[in-house]
Amino acid sequence: MTQIIQKIQEWHHVDQRTFEEQIITQSKPAVLRGFINHWPAVEHALRSPASIFSYIKSFDNGTLVNAIMTPPEEKGRIFYNTKMDGFNFVRNRLPISAILDQLSRYLDGQNPPCLAAQSAVIPDCIPGFEQQNPMPFLKDGIAPRIWIGNTITVPAHIDDSKNIACVVSGRRRFTLFPPEQISNLYIGPLEFNPAGSAISMVNPHTPDLNKYPDYSKALAAAQTSELLPGDAIYIPPVWWHQVESIGKLNILVNYWWEGSIQ
Repeated sequence: MTQIIQKIQEWHHVDQRTFEEQIITQSKPAVLRGFINHWPAVEHALRSPASIFSYIKSFDNGTLVNAIMTPPEEKGRIFYNTKMDGFNFVRNRLPISAILDQLSRYLDGQNPPCLAAQSAVIPDCIPGFEQQNPMPFLKDGIAPRIWIGNTITVPAHIDDSKNIACVVSGRRRFTLFPPEQISNLYIGPLEFNPAGSAISMVNPHTPDLNKYPDYSKALAAAQTSELLPGDAIYIPPVWWHQVESIGKLNILVNYWWEGSIQ
């Protein structure tokens, strides 16, 4: 199925006043091009995988973080198992450095498993990273989180917090749906889900419109953008967002504030 999706509005050279008075007040998603180009982490990521791995490892204090792995045949889509009584991935707890070492081994593989460290609180596991790579627009006390992996797709889900997500390495494709599209996204169980919040049951790569006919309406209202290293996106609360990490190495840092996720 081919359907043209409108692009998320883009902003360049955003300062704090513009962010607070023109972007947040619209309650719409916004892509902030080049927003973190000045971060040392982005500079290392653009240099080479070895450089960004070494840089992140230099902060690692050995704290265990959440990691998941899906088999190659799942193509990185985080979802339920075929019986809907569990999930299609395994969970583990590892230090950041161990996850980076595993990803490094997968870089030359043709069809590796999909591996991701998810929502690791930076001051807890790689303290000092946040000082070298600051987010000056937000108040003190909002802890950044890091997401590291290869090819992973998180189906459409929502958060009740404001969110800035910053791409350090790789490519990320964001597809956002307005809150009112909930009935067209075919949302799964609220309490039993693989992503921490309820997700769309539609496979975004091969949507079955016979089973989910109104998904085409959601796509008609959707907005999308592909972000590169140095770019960021502002996601307003309760906007459904699908996130695709594209390629062999992807690193993202995000900030949630003014909601239940802090």
